[in-house]
Amino acid sequence: MTTSRRHYHITTFGCQMNKADSERMAGILEDMGFEWSEDPNQADVILYNTCTIRDNAEQKVYSYLGRQAKRKHEQPDLTLIVAGCVAQQEGEALLRRVPELDLVMGPQHANRLQDLLQQVFDGNQVVATEPIHIIEDITKPRRDSKVTAWVNVIYGCNERCTYCVVPNVRGVEQSRTPEAIRAEMEELGRQGYKEVTLLGQNIDAYGRDLPGVTPEGRHQHTLTDLLYYVHDVPGVERIRFATSHPRYFTERLIRACAELPKVCEHFHIPFQSGDNEVLKRMARGYTHEKYRRIINTIRKYMPDAAISADAIVGFPGETEEQFENTLKLVKDIGFDQLNTAAYSPRPGTPAAVWENQLSEEVKSDRLQRLNHLVATIAAERSQRYMGRTEEVLVEDQNPKDKTQVMGRTRTNRLTFFTGDINELKGKLVKVRISEVRAFSLMGEPVEVREVVSV
Repeated sequence: MTTSRRHYHITTFGCQMNKADSERMAGILEDMGFEWSEDPNQADVILYNTCTIRDNAEQKVYSYLGRQAKRKHEQPDLTLIVAGCVAQQEGEALLRRVPELDLVMGPQHANRLQDLLQQVFDGNQVVATEPIHIIEDITKPRRDSKVTAWVNVIYGCNERCTYCVVPNVRGVEQSRTPEAIRAEMEELGRQGYKEVTLLGQNIDAYGRDLPGVTPEGRHQHTLTDLLYYVHDVPGVERIRFATSHPRYFTERLIRACAELPKVCEHFHIPFQSGDNEVLKRMARGYTHEKYRRIINTIRKYMPDAAISADAIVGFPGETEEQFENTLKLVKDIGFDQLNTAAYSPRPGTPAAVWENQLSEEVKSDRLQRLNHLVATIAAERSQRYMGRTEEVLVEDQNPKDKTQVMGRTRTNRLTFFTGDINELKGKLVKVRISEVRAFSLMGEPVEVREVVSV
Protein backbone atom coordinates (compact mmCIF):
# COMPACT_ATOMS: atom_id res chain seq x y z
CA MET A 1 0.00 0.00 0.00
CA THR A 2 1.17 3.52 -0.76
CA THR A 3 -0.29 6.75 0.54
CA SER A 4 -0.29 10.48 -0.13
CA ARG A 5 1.07 11.03 3.35
CA ARG A 6 4.75 11.16 2.61
CA HIS A 7 6.78 11.82 5.77
CA TYR A 8 7.03 10.18 9.17
CA HIS A 9 8.83 10.85 12.43
CA ILE A 10 9.45 8.41 15.29
CA THR A 11 10.47 9.41 18.81
CA THR A 12 11.76 6.50 20.90
CA PHE A 13 11.85 6.36 24.68
CA GLY A 14 13.48 3.70 26.85
CA CYS A 15 15.43 0.53 26.26
CA GLN A 16 17.24 -1.17 23.39
CA MET A 17 14.17 -3.33 22.78
CA ASN A 18 12.17 -0.18 22.06
CA LYS A 19 14.89 1.11 19.74
CA ALA A 20 14.90 -2.17 17.85
CA ASP A 21 11.08 -2.04 17.59
CA SER A 22 11.31 1.52 16.26
CA GLU A 23 13.74 0.43 13.56
CA ARG A 24 11.33 -2.28 12.45
CA MET A 25 8.37 0.10 12.39
CA ALA A 26 10.42 2.65 10.44
CA GLY A 27 11.19 -0.07 7.90
CA ILE A 28 7.46 -0.80 7.53
CA LEU A 29 6.66 2.89 7.02
CA GLU A 30 9.34 3.23 4.36
CA ASP A 31 8.02 0.14 2.58
CA MET A 32 4.66 1.93 2.56
CA GLY A 33 6.19 4.91 0.76
CA PHE A 34 6.91 7.25 3.65
CA GLU A 35 10.16 9.19 4.01
CA TRP A 36 11.88 10.05 7.29
CA SER A 37 11.54 13.63 8.55
CA GLU A 38 13.98 14.96 11.12
CA ASP A 39 11.41 17.60 12.09
CA PRO A 40 8.24 16.13 13.66
CA ASN A 41 6.34 19.27 12.70
CA GLN A 42 6.91 18.44 9.03
CA ALA A 43 5.73 14.84 9.36
CA ASP A 44 2.35 13.44 8.32
CA VAL A 45 2.67 10.42 10.62
CA ILE A 46 4.10 10.82 14.12
CA LEU A 47 4.82 7.77 16.23
CA TYR A 48 5.87 7.80 19.88
CA ASN A 49 7.38 4.47 20.96
CA THR A 50 6.99 4.67 24.69
CA CYS A 51 8.45 3.39 27.96
CA THR A 52 6.81 2.89 31.36
CA ILE A 53 9.83 1.90 33.43
CA ARG A 54 10.16 5.40 34.90
CA ASP A 55 7.39 7.92 35.52
CA ASN A 56 9.41 10.81 34.02
CA ALA A 57 9.62 9.01 30.65
CA GLU A 58 5.87 8.46 30.71
CA GLN A 59 5.12 12.10 31.53
CA LYS A 60 7.43 13.27 28.74
CA VAL A 61 5.28 11.31 26.26
CA TYR A 62 2.17 13.20 27.34
CA SER A 63 4.00 16.49 26.98
CA TYR A 64 5.03 15.66 23.41
CA LEU A 65 1.53 14.40 22.61
CA GLY A 66 -0.08 17.59 23.83
CA ARG A 67 1.88 19.69 21.36
CA GLN A 68 1.02 17.45 18.41
CA ALA A 69 -2.64 17.13 19.45
CA LYS A 70 -2.97 20.92 19.13
CA ARG A 71 -1.36 20.72 15.69
CA LYS A 72 -3.89 18.08 14.62
CA HIS A 73 -6.74 20.55 15.08
CA GLU A 74 -5.11 22.64 12.34
CA GLN A 75 -4.03 19.63 10.23
CA PRO A 76 -6.73 16.93 10.51
CA ASP A 77 -4.80 14.60 8.17
CA LEU A 78 -1.98 14.28 10.72
CA THR A 79 -1.79 10.69 12.01
CA LEU A 80 -0.81 10.30 15.68
CA ILE A 81 0.38 6.93 17.02
CA VAL A 82 1.40 5.84 20.50
CA ALA A 83 3.22 2.50 20.49
CA GLY A 84 5.18 0.59 23.11
CA CYS A 85 4.70 0.07 26.81
CA VAL A 86 2.59 3.13 27.72
CA ALA A 87 0.21 2.15 24.93
CA GLN A 88 -0.05 -1.40 26.26
CA GLN A 89 -0.49 -0.21 29.84
CA GLU A 90 -3.10 2.47 29.17
CA GLY A 91 -4.97 1.05 26.16
CA GLU A 92 -8.30 2.79 25.57
CA ALA A 93 -7.67 5.12 28.50
CA LEU A 94 -5.12 6.88 26.28
CA LEU A 95 -7.87 7.76 23.83
CA ARG A 96 -9.92 9.30 26.63
CA ARG A 97 -6.93 11.35 27.73
CA VAL A 98 -5.80 12.28 24.21
CA PRO A 99 -8.81 11.86 21.88
CA GLU A 100 -6.78 13.14 18.91
CA LEU A 101 -4.88 9.83 18.80
CA ASP A 102 -5.45 7.59 15.80
CA LEU A 103 -3.66 4.42 16.87
CA VAL A 104 -2.67 2.92 20.22
CA MET A 105 -0.58 -0.25 19.84
CA GLY A 106 1.36 -2.43 22.26
CA PRO A 107 4.88 -3.79 21.62
CA GLN A 108 3.58 -7.17 20.43
CA HIS A 109 1.88 -5.45 17.49
CA ALA A 110 4.94 -3.68 16.05
CA ASN A 111 5.05 -6.07 13.08
CA ARG A 112 1.36 -5.30 12.31
CA LEU A 113 1.85 -1.55 11.85
CA GLN A 114 0.89 -1.56 8.16
CA ASP A 115 -2.39 -3.44 8.75
CA LEU A 116 -3.27 -1.22 11.69
CA LEU A 117 -2.54 1.95 9.72
CA GLN A 118 -4.76 0.72 6.90
CA GLN A 119 -7.61 0.60 9.42
CA VAL A 120 -6.76 4.17 10.47
CA PHE A 121 -6.70 5.39 6.87
CA ASP A 122 -10.11 3.75 6.41
CA GLY A 123 -11.43 6.14 9.06
CA ASN A 124 -11.11 4.11 12.27
CA GLN A 125 -9.58 4.92 15.64
CA VAL A 126 -7.67 1.76 16.58
CA VAL A 127 -6.49 0.19 19.85
CA ALA A 128 -4.31 -2.92 19.48
CA THR A 129 -3.21 -4.20 22.89
CA GLU A 130 -4.62 -7.73 23.02
CA PRO A 131 -2.07 -10.52 23.60
CA ILE A 132 -1.04 -12.24 20.38
CA HIS A 133 1.47 -14.76 19.16
CA ILE A 134 4.24 -12.70 17.54
CA ILE A 135 4.59 -13.77 13.93
CA GLU A 136 8.06 -14.07 12.45
CA ASP A 137 9.26 -10.60 11.45
CA ILE A 138 9.84 -10.39 7.68
CA THR A 139 10.16 -6.61 7.63
CA LYS A 140 13.47 -4.93 6.93
CA PRO A 141 14.24 -2.46 9.71
CA ARG A 142 15.45 1.03 8.98
CA ARG A 143 18.71 0.72 10.90
CA ASP A 144 19.99 3.85 12.61
CA SER A 145 23.56 2.58 12.18
CA LYS A 146 25.36 1.13 9.17
CA VAL A 147 27.90 -0.64 11.38
CA THR A 148 26.07 -2.15 14.36
CA ALA A 149 22.62 -3.72 14.56
CA TRP A 150 20.18 -5.17 17.06
CA VAL A 151 18.54 -8.55 16.46
CA ASN A 152 15.62 -9.59 18.65
CA VAL A 153 15.89 -13.22 19.72
CA ILE A 154 13.16 -13.39 22.39
CA TYR A 155 10.16 -11.19 23.06
CA GLY A 156 8.34 -10.71 26.36
CA CYS A 157 9.20 -11.78 29.90
CA ASN A 158 7.83 -14.41 32.29
CA GLU A 159 9.44 -12.96 35.43
CA ARG A 160 7.28 -11.25 38.01
CA CYS A 161 9.60 -8.77 39.70
CA THR A 162 7.41 -6.78 42.06
CA TYR A 163 8.62 -3.39 40.77
CA CYS A 164 8.49 -4.10 37.04
CA VAL A 165 5.70 -3.50 34.53
CA VAL A 166 7.43 -5.26 31.61
CA PRO A 167 5.56 -8.61 31.76
CA ASN A 168 2.26 -6.70 31.74
CA VAL A 169 3.14 -4.64 28.68
CA ARG A 170 5.41 -6.91 26.61
CA GLY A 171 3.64 -10.21 27.15
CA VAL A 172 4.94 -13.72 27.74
CA GLU A 173 8.26 -15.02 26.46
CA GLN A 174 8.30 -15.92 22.77
CA SER A 175 11.60 -17.10 21.29
CA ARG A 176 12.42 -16.82 17.60
CA THR A 177 13.80 -19.92 15.93
CA PRO A 178 17.58 -20.20 15.60
CA GLU A 179 17.16 -20.44 11.82
CA ALA A 180 15.27 -17.12 11.64
CA ILE A 181 17.87 -15.39 13.83
CA ARG A 182 20.76 -16.70 11.76
CA ALA A 183 19.05 -15.71 8.51
CA GLU A 184 18.65 -12.12 9.77
CA MET A 185 22.31 -12.04 10.84
CA GLU A 186 23.46 -13.42 7.49
CA GLU A 187 21.58 -10.62 5.72
CA LEU A 188 23.23 -8.08 8.03
CA GLY A 189 26.63 -9.58 7.23
CA ARG A 190 25.94 -9.24 3.49
CA GLN A 191 24.96 -5.60 4.04
CA GLY A 192 28.28 -4.85 5.74
CA TYR A 193 27.27 -4.77 9.40
CA LYS A 194 30.19 -5.72 11.63
CA GLU A 195 28.55 -6.05 15.04
CA VAL A 196 25.27 -7.60 16.18
CA THR A 197 23.70 -7.34 19.62
CA LEU A 198 21.24 -10.14 20.37
CA LEU A 199 18.34 -8.67 22.32
CA GLY A 200 15.84 -9.96 24.83
CA GLN A 201 14.12 -8.51 27.88
CA ASN A 202 15.43 -11.62 29.65
CA ILE A 203 17.79 -13.06 27.07
CA ASP A 204 19.06 -15.93 29.23
CA ALA A 205 15.54 -17.37 29.01
CA TYR A 206 15.94 -17.84 25.25
CA GLY A 207 14.58 -21.18 24.03
CA ARG A 208 12.57 -22.19 27.10
CA ASP A 209 9.38 -22.00 25.04
CA LEU A 210 10.82 -23.86 22.04
CA PRO A 211 10.31 -27.63 21.70
CA GLY A 212 13.00 -30.21 22.43
CA VAL A 213 15.01 -31.58 25.35
CA THR A 214 18.60 -32.87 25.24
CA PRO A 215 19.63 -36.30 26.62
CA GLU A 216 21.13 -34.39 29.58
CA GLY A 217 17.68 -33.04 30.43
CA ARG A 218 18.14 -29.37 29.49
CA HIS A 219 16.28 -27.39 26.88
CA GLN A 220 17.46 -28.16 23.36
CA HIS A 221 17.61 -24.47 22.51
CA THR A 222 19.41 -22.12 24.89
CA LEU A 223 21.30 -18.85 24.54
CA THR A 224 24.53 -20.85 24.76
CA ASP A 225 23.48 -23.07 21.85
CA LEU A 226 22.36 -20.04 19.87
CA LEU A 227 25.78 -18.38 20.26
CA TYR A 228 27.48 -21.48 18.86
CA TYR A 229 24.94 -21.66 16.03
CA VAL A 230 25.34 -18.06 14.80
CA HIS A 231 29.01 -17.55 15.60
CA ASP A 232 30.33 -18.26 12.11
CA VAL A 233 27.94 -15.91 10.24
CA PRO A 234 30.12 -14.34 7.49
CA GLY A 235 30.85 -10.63 7.81
CA VAL A 236 29.75 -10.25 11.43
CA GLU A 237 32.90 -9.68 13.47
CA ARG A 238 31.44 -9.04 16.91
CA ILE A 239 28.50 -10.47 18.85
CA ARG A 240 27.01 -9.06 22.06
CA PHE A 241 23.85 -9.91 24.00
CA ALA A 242 21.59 -8.21 26.54
CA THR A 243 19.89 -8.14 28.98
CA SER A 244 20.85 -11.03 31.27
CA HIS A 245 19.11 -12.22 34.43
CA PRO A 246 21.29 -13.62 37.26
CA ARG A 247 18.74 -16.35 37.94
CA TYR A 248 19.56 -18.05 34.63
CA PHE A 249 23.20 -17.08 33.97
CA THR A 250 25.18 -20.34 33.78
CA GLU A 251 28.81 -21.40 33.77
CA ARG A 252 28.13 -23.18 30.47
CA LEU A 253 27.19 -19.82 28.93
CA ILE A 254 30.30 -18.19 30.38
CA ARG A 255 32.54 -20.92 28.96
CA ALA A 256 30.95 -20.45 25.53
CA CYS A 257 31.63 -16.71 25.63
CA ALA A 258 35.26 -17.41 26.49
CA GLU A 259 35.61 -19.99 23.70
CA LEU A 260 33.93 -18.04 20.88
CA PRO A 261 36.24 -15.31 19.50
CA LYS A 262 33.45 -13.11 18.13
CA VAL A 263 31.59 -12.85 21.45
CA CYS A 264 32.72 -9.64 23.16
CA GLU A 265 34.04 -9.54 26.71
CA HIS A 266 31.23 -7.41 28.08
CA PHE A 267 28.33 -8.59 30.24
CA HIS A 268 25.30 -6.58 31.30
CA ILE A 269 23.77 -8.37 34.30
CA PRO A 270 21.47 -6.26 36.50
CA PHE A 271 21.64 -7.01 40.23
CA GLN A 272 19.13 -4.33 41.38
CA SER A 273 20.06 -4.59 45.07
CA GLY A 274 22.94 -5.88 47.15
CA ASP A 275 20.69 -6.96 50.02
CA ASN A 276 19.07 -10.40 50.14
CA GLU A 277 15.92 -9.30 51.93
CA VAL A 278 15.31 -6.56 49.36
CA LEU A 279 16.00 -9.01 46.53
CA LYS A 280 13.44 -11.38 48.04
CA ARG A 281 10.80 -8.65 48.19
CA MET A 282 11.67 -7.74 44.60
CA ALA A 283 11.06 -11.44 43.69
CA ARG A 284 14.37 -11.56 41.82
CA GLY A 285 15.06 -15.24 42.56
CA TYR A 286 18.74 -15.03 43.58
CA THR A 287 20.97 -13.77 46.39
CA HIS A 288 23.86 -11.35 46.32
CA GLU A 289 26.12 -14.34 47.02
CA LYS A 290 24.98 -16.03 43.81
CA TYR A 291 25.49 -12.80 41.89
CA ARG A 292 29.05 -12.56 43.20
CA ARG A 293 29.73 -16.16 42.15
CA ILE A 294 28.58 -15.35 38.60
CA ILE A 295 30.97 -12.40 38.37
CA ASN A 296 33.82 -14.42 39.87
CA THR A 297 33.25 -17.16 37.28
CA ILE A 298 33.26 -14.63 34.44
CA ARG A 299 36.54 -13.21 35.68
CA LYS A 300 38.00 -16.70 36.04
CA TYR A 301 37.45 -17.34 32.34
CA MET A 302 37.85 -13.73 31.12
CA PRO A 303 39.84 -11.68 33.63
CA ASP A 304 39.55 -8.43 31.66
CA ALA A 305 35.82 -8.66 30.96
CA ALA A 306 33.77 -5.52 31.55
CA ILE A 307 30.75 -5.84 33.83
CA SER A 308 27.81 -3.44 33.72
CA ALA A 309 24.52 -3.65 35.57
CA ASP A 310 21.35 -1.91 36.76
CA ALA A 311 20.54 -0.99 40.35
CA ILE A 312 17.49 0.45 42.10
CA VAL A 313 17.69 2.45 45.33
CA GLY A 314 14.85 3.39 47.63
CA PHE A 315 12.77 0.26 47.07
CA PRO A 316 9.80 0.19 49.51
CA GLY A 317 11.02 -0.64 53.01
CA GLU A 318 14.74 -0.40 52.12
CA THR A 319 16.66 0.50 55.29
CA GLU A 320 19.89 2.46 55.41
CA GLU A 321 21.73 -0.76 56.26
CA GLN A 322 20.22 -2.52 53.25
CA PHE A 323 21.19 0.37 50.99
CA GLU A 324 24.75 0.17 52.35
CA ASN A 325 24.79 -3.50 51.31
CA THR A 326 24.23 -2.27 47.74
CA LEU A 327 27.15 0.15 48.12
CA LYS A 328 29.29 -2.70 49.42
CA LEU A 329 28.43 -4.91 46.44
CA VAL A 330 29.31 -2.11 44.04
CA LYS A 331 32.66 -1.58 45.78
CA ASP A 332 33.50 -5.27 45.95
CA ILE A 333 32.72 -6.06 42.32
CA GLY A 334 34.00 -2.91 40.66
CA PHE A 335 31.56 -2.25 37.83
CA ASP A 336 32.69 -0.66 34.61
CA GLN A 337 29.30 0.97 34.31
CA LEU A 338 26.14 0.97 36.38
CA ASN A 339 22.72 2.28 35.36
CA THR A 340 21.09 3.61 38.52
CA ALA A 341 17.57 4.72 39.34
CA ALA A 342 15.49 5.67 42.34
CA TYR A 343 12.49 3.39 42.75
CA SER A 344 9.46 4.66 40.84
CA PRO A 345 6.04 3.09 41.55
CA ARG A 346 4.57 1.74 38.33
CA PRO A 347 0.87 1.06 37.77
CA GLY A 348 -0.18 -2.56 38.08
CA THR A 349 2.90 -3.71 40.00
CA PRO A 350 2.67 -5.17 43.55
CA ALA A 351 5.27 -2.85 45.09
CA ALA A 352 3.42 0.26 43.92
CA VAL A 353 0.66 -0.25 46.52
CA TRP A 354 2.81 -1.23 49.47
CA GLU A 355 2.55 1.10 52.44
CA ASN A 356 6.27 1.27 53.23
CA GLN A 357 7.17 3.71 50.42
CA LEU A 358 10.24 5.87 51.05
CA SER A 359 10.25 9.64 50.74
CA GLU A 360 11.58 11.30 47.60
CA GLU A 361 14.23 12.99 49.74
CA VAL A 362 15.59 9.65 50.98
CA LYS A 363 15.55 8.15 47.48
CA SER A 364 17.30 11.19 45.99
CA ASP A 365 19.99 11.16 48.69
CA ARG A 366 20.72 7.46 48.17
CA LEU A 367 20.80 7.85 44.40
CA GLN A 368 23.34 10.68 44.64
CA ARG A 369 25.56 8.68 46.99
CA LEU A 370 25.43 5.64 44.72
CA ASN A 371 26.15 7.69 41.59
CA HIS A 372 29.18 9.27 43.23
CA LEU A 373 30.55 5.82 44.08
CA VAL A 374 29.80 4.52 40.56
CA ALA A 375 31.73 7.38 38.94
CA THR A 376 34.69 6.85 41.27
CA ILE A 377 34.89 3.12 40.58
CA ALA A 378 34.39 3.55 36.83
CA ALA A 379 37.33 5.96 36.76
CA GLU A 380 39.45 3.43 38.63
CA ARG A 381 38.42 0.64 36.24
CA SER A 382 39.35 2.82 33.26
CA GLN A 383 42.94 3.11 34.46
CA ARG A 384 43.69 -0.42 33.25
CA TYR A 385 43.40 0.78 29.65
CA MET A 386 46.15 3.39 29.90
CA GLY A 387 48.96 2.59 27.47
CA ARG A 388 47.25 -0.51 26.12
CA THR A 389 46.37 -1.12 22.49
CA GLU A 390 42.67 -1.82 22.06
CA GLU A 391 40.69 -2.95 19.01
CA VAL A 392 38.00 -0.35 18.26
CA LEU A 393 35.13 -0.77 15.81
CA VAL A 394 34.59 2.68 14.29
CA GLU A 395 30.91 3.60 14.33
CA ASP A 396 30.69 7.32 13.60
CA GLN A 397 32.21 10.77 13.71
CA ASN A 398 32.69 12.49 17.06
CA PRO A 399 29.82 15.04 17.00
CA LYS A 400 31.86 17.40 19.19
CA ASP A 401 35.09 17.20 17.15
CA LYS A 402 34.82 16.53 13.41
CA THR A 403 38.52 15.61 13.24
CA GLN A 404 37.84 12.56 15.41
CA VAL A 405 35.99 9.28 15.00
CA MET A 406 34.45 7.19 17.74
CA GLY A 407 33.76 3.54 18.37
CA ARG A 408 33.83 0.89 21.05
CA THR A 409 36.34 -1.57 22.37
CA ARG A 410 35.37 -5.21 22.72
CA THR A 411 34.66 -4.40 26.38
CA ASN A 412 32.20 -1.71 25.23
CA ARG A 413 34.31 1.31 26.23
CA LEU A 414 33.53 4.34 24.06
CA THR A 415 36.81 5.44 22.44
CA PHE A 416 37.75 8.56 20.45
CA PHE A 417 40.74 9.10 18.17
CA THR A 418 41.81 11.28 15.24
CA GLY A 419 40.70 9.96 11.86
CA ASP A 420 38.61 10.40 8.72
CA ILE A 421 35.16 8.86 9.14
CA ASN A 422 34.85 8.32 5.37
CA GLU A 423 37.89 6.05 5.45
CA LEU A 424 37.40 4.36 8.83
CA LYS A 425 33.67 3.81 9.35
CA GLY A 426 33.02 0.11 9.92
CA LYS A 427 36.73 -0.67 10.22
CA LEU A 428 38.45 -2.39 13.14
CA VAL A 429 41.30 -0.16 14.27
CA LYS A 430 44.06 -0.87 16.76
CA VAL A 431 44.23 2.18 19.04
CA ARG A 432 46.90 2.93 21.63
CA ILE A 433 45.13 4.48 24.64
CA SER A 434 46.67 7.74 25.81
CA GLU A 435 43.93 9.23 27.98
CA VAL A 436 41.30 7.60 30.21
CA ARG A 437 38.09 8.96 31.67
CA ALA A 438 35.42 7.32 33.79
CA PHE A 439 33.31 6.22 30.85
CA SER A 440 35.43 6.84 27.74
CA LEU A 441 38.93 6.59 26.32
CA MET A 442 41.16 8.62 23.96
CA GLY A 443 43.99 7.29 21.86
CA GLU A 444 46.01 7.21 18.64
CA PRO A 445 45.45 4.79 15.74
CA VAL A 446 48.15 2.16 15.28
CA GLU A 447 46.75 -0.21 12.66
CA VAL A 448 43.59 -0.64 10.57
CA ARG A 449 42.49 -4.25 10.20
CA GLU A 450 40.80 -5.02 6.91
CA VAL A 451 37.95 -7.45 7.38
CA VAL A 452 37.46 -10.10 4.72
CA SER A 453 34.10 -11.91 4.85
CA VAL A 454 34.32 -15.67 4.38
